[in-house]
Amino acid sequence: MTDTAPICPECASENTYELGDFLVCSMCAHEWSPAAAEPEGAVSEPEIRDSVGNVLTDGDTVTVVKDLKVKGFPNAIKVGTKVRNIRLVNGVGDHDIDCKVDGFGPMQLKSSVVKKA
Repeated sequence: MTDTAPICPECASENTYELGDFLVCSMCAHEWSPAAAEPEGAVSEPEIRDSVGNVLTDGDTVTVVKDLKVKGFPNAIKVGTKVRNIRLVNGVGDHDIDCKVDGFGPMQLKSSVVKKA
């Protein structure tokens, strides 16, 4: 195996190993052929999925699936709140959606607390 292990195409983990003719990710158990791997130096963005597994893209409308307490506000973002025109980003921690929520303003949300509308 080379000095640097290839990155898993499913979860972007660096914890991969060879198993026979395949590469295996120790984090998500995804298996793939090294011949199908991307060329060296190519960087692919992992897919961002909502709470039920739908792939999210820039400009989508999502619905909040649980009440979210917001620091500095007396009330929470309620279940069923629609958020329009989201933008996918590499935010702090797991926060990968940049958006504006009516009544709260601009903020970042986790994809695990929204569902594609």
